[in-house]
Amino acid sequence: MCFFRYGGEPGAMKPVKAVTLWWVLLLVSRLGATRKESLEEGSFYYGTFPLGFTWGVGSSAFQTEGAWDQDGKGPSIWDTFTHSRKGNVLGEETADVACNGYYKVQEDVALLRELHVSHYRFSLSWPRLLPTGVRADGVNKKGIQFYSDFIDALLNSNITPIVTLHHWDLPQLLQVNYGGWQNVSTANYFSDYASLCFEAFGDRVKHWVTFSDPRTMAEKGYETGHHAPGLKLHGTGLYKAAHHVIKAHAQAWHSYNNTWRSKQQGLVGISLNCDWGEPVDISNPKDIEAAERYLQFCLGWFANPIYAGDYPQVMKDHIGRKSAEQGLDMSRLPVFSLQEKSYIKGTSDFLGLGHFTTRYITERNYPSRQGPSYQNDRDLVELVDPNWPDLGSKWLHSVPWGFRRLLNFAQTQYGNPPIYVTENGASQKLHCTQLCDEWRIQYLKGYTNEMLKAIKDGANIKGYTSWSLLDKFEWERGYSDRYGFYYVDFNKKNRPRYPKASVEYYKKIITANGFPNPQEVESWYLKALETCSINNQMLAAEPFLSYMQIMTEIMVPTVCTLCILIAAVLLMLLLRSLS
Repeated sequence: MCFFRYGGEPGAMKPVKAVTLWWVLLLVSRLGATRKESLEEGSFYYGTFPLGFTWGVGSSAFQTEGAWDQDGKGPSIWDTFTHSRKGNVLGEETADVACNGYYKVQEDVALLRELHVSHYRFSLSWPRLLPTGVRADGVNKKGIQFYSDFIDALLNSNITPIVTLHHWDLPQLLQVNYGGWQNVSTANYFSDYASLCFEAFGDRVKHWVTFSDPRTMAEKGYETGHHAPGLKLHGTGLYKAAHHVIKAHAQAWHSYNNTWRSKQQGLVGISLNCDWGEPVDISNPKDIEAAERYLQFCLGWFANPIYAGDYPQVMKDHIGRKSAEQGLDMSRLPVFSLQEKSYIKGTSDFLGLGHFTTRYITERNYPSRQGPSYQNDRDLVELVDPNWPDLGSKWLHSVPWGFRRLLNFAQTQYGNPPIYVTENGASQKLHCTQLCDEWRIQYLKGYTNEMLKAIKDGANIKGYTSWSLLDKFEWERGYSDRYGFYYVDFNKKNRPRYPKASVEYYKKIITANGFPNPQEVESWYLKALETCSINNQMLAAEPFLSYMQIMTEIMVPTVCTLCILIAAVLLMLLLRSLS
């Protein structure tokens, strides 16, 4: 059995050559000897989800809306990041138009109705509502109206809005004037922005998500520089940004709790993304500790302060020790005061959990030559099994059983909170047929079934959001990765949408609220592929049909005009001959 090391960033998968040969051989032998799936992991469970379980899809404002400078919207850090210098985004692509969602609300709501979803998770654009990021500088009324109309359109279609306040697109002026999430004052501005949203939309929105995947936002924005604002403050910037984000979340929760909850009766939570970390050798205490450390540095980093009042002890210990070794007088991990711990603890009505894949984890048994960094602080190695189904993106493999384990971990770790799965999905396989996404169907089937098993285990899971409704702008990957149920043709000005096979399949899961029996579930798969085959033929024929339409639009008037001219000439000749 061969295993590969994962370097921590999409596209960073490398054979484990850098580690000494003897260690590799030892590691691979341990992997082969210890990693065998249980029968239950490999089996499929037929059954239905609890009554009232909610099914949905998601997206974010910056990835889909476009209209980046329209109707009073201010610039975001991502507008600046995509416009500023070459190399920030694959292919130098921007989200200036993206899916053109700002102008296609009714069309996209119709797609949601077609999917039969019960909720739609989307984000508000902070700079569309507050162009400078500061409420005192003025509110953009056109932005308020846009989201108000969008929420009404969803509710009129019996679709529940689940609204994210911040999905990475910080107003640019907050970055310029205050340093963005490096400055604690940004937490205050976020609280003001959140209060505006509660005031404007809270009469209709009952599910609020403060932040979406803040770990990635902090790490890639302030550590690696791969995301906006593109800073490389190694080993410090991400911890400071996360510290202020946690404070901002708590302020927004308290604002809702003190002012709006009694009137609006809604819920406020946060969405945290984490892969599952499985010990390479389940009989080795050091691997078990490394896997636990992986989860605490990933999920516990934000969840522990919210549910227990402080950072995980393992983070404090490791970062503190590393900081001392690096000659620093104090830990690079910021410290909450006793008052802040009390203020932050308990600020979540539900836990939003995003999940995509799994890693095998082992302790790092060789010295790191890196300086201060998040990756170095963890003291572990991530591995993947190349036998896991490859979904096209190098970082993403289909490992459904890890989802169940993560859900159960979160359930026990944080005191049985209500859980909403806020992101889970698969990207486009390389060299694939555009609409026949059978690998996404298999991913969807496997992961939702493991979620059903987790509910059977006792996890309090309330809803599931598949990622995502549309193909969209995928951050530094541009438009190269496609996660959508609907294919978007980004080469056409009006950004048309086309249903993939997974639309038909997901619709069947939603309608059945689970997996009734083997025969019916198999028929879903065959029907989905049959439908996409027809759609593919129509998509393939579309250029010819468009050409014919253009020719018709040109030829018919031309022929008619010629006929009239010929008739006029013949009539003139006839009149002359008669005279």
